[in-house]
Amino acid sequence: MARSIKLEYERYGSKPEQKKNRAARNTARRRLIRSGAKKKGDGKDVHHKDGNPRNNSRSNLTVVSRSSNRNKSPGRPKGKKDSTPRRKRGKKK
Repeated sequence: MARSIKLEYERYGSKPEQKKNRAARNTARRRLIRSGAKKKGDGKDVHHKDGNPRNNSRSNLTVVSRSSNRNKSPGRPKGKKDSTPRRKRGKKK
């Protein structure tokens, strides 16, 4: 089944708490761009060390690669990647 962005937003992204978290993440990214620690379009993400997107103190923020940041998501055991089974692509019949 295809991913429904509209349905995902209605169920999760439109909640007031998620809107505040998203705004805080955007603020953190803009602050690091202004300070020169990050450049727009450099393919890097802003990582919140404590996992709290609303804690935008400079000591809590680092610039890391996208793949590294996505592997550091809260609740995921360290050193383990996403264990979601992937569909194998083979020859079409």
